[in-house]
Amino acid sequence: METKKIHEGRNIKRFREMLGIKQDALAFDLNMSQQAVSLLEQKETIDTPLLQQISALLKIPVEAIQNFDEENAINIIANTFHDSAVANTFTEGAQANFHCTFNPLDKLMEVLEENKNLYERLLTSEREKVALMKEVLDKMK
Repeated sequence: METKKIHEGRNIKRFREMLGIKQDALAFDLNMSQQAVSLLEQKETIDTPLLQQISALLKIPVEAIQNFDEENAINIIANTFHDSAVANTFTEGAQANFHCTFNPLDKLMEVLEENKNLYERLLTSEREKVALMKEVLDKMK
């Protein structure tokens, strides 16, 4: 059985992208240039202290970066996720509680009533401002 070599730099790139972190943001946190991060992500192995620093910044265990194998991850996801598997989790003894404890229409009506009250208060406030402005204009005449 052939052991596949894990590409640590590529794994850092994958995790960084999954977390929505740009190269230049990671570079800033590592006190290096964006180009240096780009080169780092091309390296198969990364020095342990730097790997630990990156791990801490990404909030990912060092072992995740060292051991992540995309091919295995895809196989695991493909073999464990099926529409029927998701459906079965709701019917086969899973104690999921999806019973709504309120009537959504009642909540909608509450929100509409709140909006109506807010609008009426705003309208009253504007009328008061207009009356005050008329009063000030009358005094200026």
